[in-house]
Amino acid sequence: MKIVIVGCGKIGTSILENLVGEGNDVVAIDISPSVIDEIGNVYDVMCVCGNGADTETLEEAGVSKAELFVAVTDSDELNMLACFVAEKMGAKHTIARIRKPEYNDKSLDFMSKQLNLTVSVNPEWMAARELFNILKLPAAVNIENFSGGNLEMVEIRLKQDSILDGLSLIELRRKYKAQYLVCAVQRGNEVYIPDGNFVLKSGDKIGVTASSVEIQKLLKMLNLVQKSARNVMILGASRISFYLAKRLINSGSNVVIIDNDEKVCKKFADELPEAVIICGDGAEQELLLEEGLGTTDAFVALTGKDELNILISIFASSQNVPKVISKVNRNELASMADKLGLDCIVSPKHIVSNLVARYARAIKNSQGANSIESLYKLMDGSVEALEFNVSKDFKGLKTPLKDLTLKPNILIAGIIRGRKSLIPGGNDEILSGDRVVVIVSGQRLLDLDDILR
Repeated sequence: MKIVIVGCGKIGTSILENLVGEGNDVVAIDISPSVIDEIGNVYDVMCVCGNGADTETLEEAGVSKAELFVAVTDSDELNMLACFVAEKMGAKHTIARIRKPEYNDKSLDFMSKQLNLTVSVNPEWMAARELFNILKLPAAVNIENFSGGNLEMVEIRLKQDSILDGLSLIELRRKYKAQYLVCAVQRGNEVYIPDGNFVLKSGDKIGVTASSVEIQKLLKMLNLVQKSARNVMILGASRISFYLAKRLINSGSNVVIIDNDEKVCKKFADELPEAVIICGDGAEQELLLEEGLGTTDAFVALTGKDELNILISIFASSQNVPKVISKVNRNELASMADKLGLDCIVSPKHIVSNLVARYARAIKNSQGANSIESLYKLMDGSVEALEFNVSKDFKGLKTPLKDLTLKPNILIAGIIRGRKSLIPGGNDEILSGDRVVVIVSGQRLLDLDDILR
């Protein structure tokens, strides 16, 4: 499938890397010659240097034959204009990054319709939503929702003294009777789609699917329940900080934001009067302690520097802050942070990259019967969780799951029927109209039929 990407910064490059890895024919456009040279040296893609809204540049990129056009430059207005021009020149689907808070839901919806955008994405808003969900369920290191929240996929890190150490999944089910399924386990650099005989160990990161109520029930039985973060300290007055602070304040939480830019702090103080804004160097440990780091429920590092976020998060962890979250975009640093004990990492570029990958696969499967509703990458990208809409043409329809012959490293983790979510057993069947959540490792699925041998 031909895809054109305008803007090859952090997010654009992450999207490009993801789509190239899935075998798409990708064209990269950027106005910077040095950026284009670097992209051309690293990836096997066609590169065009120029303005992404210029018709000659787009014509050179072959936009008229593009199935998908993605504009993710630093300028919202350029992204919208580029998508508008690309659509007029023949691009079938367009995605624009639109980040400014000034473009509220009402105006954004109006512009999207007028520009005929397939979708608009706001990486900072999406990251803030993910952070908010984690702060409301602090025992988790990652939370993904399916079917509007009817089913959740929660990643949990087993501590060194975990009561689950040495338990097989069969024993776990017998001992803790809730409606849940352990569907993925990461141990060091290895990832497993486990069966009932799999034995858990301290230090494992486990992925659990269940309804929100059953997740809470399981966490309570495992003594993993932590109160929602009511007092939150945020390092860095960024766009993510703004969106997150608004969500937290609206939910009744107390928020402290620290940044060393006086102008930015004044703007935040005007726009977020309910928050406490501190102008100072957040890298100074004494300042953090003076402002209550030792008694806060959660610390979130959201500066523009991955290294600083990691270092200060490590310090916050050393002060026994119950929940520490760090924004890290670079893959190699995210891996390092995990090894240093920071297991709760958020990356805006990966959030958007996964969303674009989902749309690309949905377009590829447009001729198929079972469309992709959601796609998430889990366990540091080693596992995918996909939600499919089930049509009457699914080959495994009305067949007990125990009688389906699935390909290796594939697990049916949930069935959503209407508003009811089911953790499937061997006798359950998939019906037309259901939504099915599939966990897969080591392969890519385009259609629900792809799970069958």
